Amino acid sequence: MKIITFGEVMLRLAPAGYGRIVQTDSFNVTLAGAEANVAVDLANMGMDTVYVTKLPENEVGQLVVNGIRKYGVDTSMIVRGGERTGTFYLEKGASQRGSKVIYDRKYSAIAMADGSEFDWERIFSGADWFHLSGITPALGENVAQICIDACKEAKKQGVKISCDLNYRKNLWDRDTCNRVMKEICKYVDVCIANEEDAYDVFGVSADDSDIEGGVLSAEGYKKVADRLMDMFPFEKVAITLRESISASVNNWSAVLCDKDAMYSSRKYTINIVDRVGGGDSFAAGLIYSLTNGYDNQKAIEFATAASCLKHTIEGDFNLISVKEAEDLMNGSGNGRVKR
Repeated sequence: MKIITFGEVMLRLAPAGYGRIVQTDSFNVTLAGAEANVAVDLANMGMDTVYVTKLPENEVGQLVVNGIRKYGVDTSMIVRGGERTGTFYLEKGASQRGSKVIYDRKYSAIAMADGSEFDWERIFSGADWFHLSGITPALGENVAQICIDACKEAKKQGVKISCDLNYRKNLWDRDTCNRVMKEICKYVDVCIANEEDAYDVFGVSADDSDIEGGVLSAEGYKKVADRLMDMFPFEKVAITLRESISASVNNWSAVLCDKDAMYSSRKYTINIVDRVGGGDSFAAGLIYSLTNGYDNQKAIEFATAASCLKHTIEGDFNLISVKEAEDLMNGSGNGRVKR
């Protein structure tokens, strides 16, 4: 299976540990970006992944290429040019203090890209799956059109498409998001969302859920999934359910729905090391399981277990093996030393 992902990869700058941005005099630098995270996560699971983006032809751009390629991701389709590599600052939350992200990505190479720079017919040659998120088209009308063009070509070549709705209020407003994502979702086979995205993007909310209070109803999200499948030609809808007890402790589970039924995962209580990239690790786990013939119940269990483990790993990338996720989904989650 050959999987293509497309989006922006950035430098993630974070104070050590739980330090605040205003108190630090140095930052740890790692790589991050929704679709890059998915590509790396899948490569770590042994999948053939190709990451597509645009990066400057300079040492910083090469740092990013090298940082993705070292995990086995094919970077040969990355376009080089432009002036900037996007960055963001991350302040990790703890207890009752939530995490904070500050973007510095305006005028980045990918945000200024032109559609003519991407040969989608060539990129999708021999591909089986294409993944993107709602973050990428939010970078500008030009990038939104590139995403639409990519989806059209992927569909033309018979490539399955997954999309994580991933609404980011700091990048665009709800009206623009709704207009663009309606067009993209015409081509999507598997829709992925969290407990808030369906409402933020399409105005569809779950009954009997209190997101701020950390109480979520799986049955309510089955109705959300059904509504989304009525609106678009989705074959499946997956929704992650994060019950935030605090910034340090979350309950984590998910549901996968098709036209006939809902499949619910086990619920995990996680003492969080780093939650950024958690949703992307779920998307990667779901893509892995669906492309490897897992049935719906096993697929949602695997994706949820894989993303649970990501919350225990520093950085955006989910550096786990398939066996580790399978061990957890099969009940080995006591954290004992493995000798």
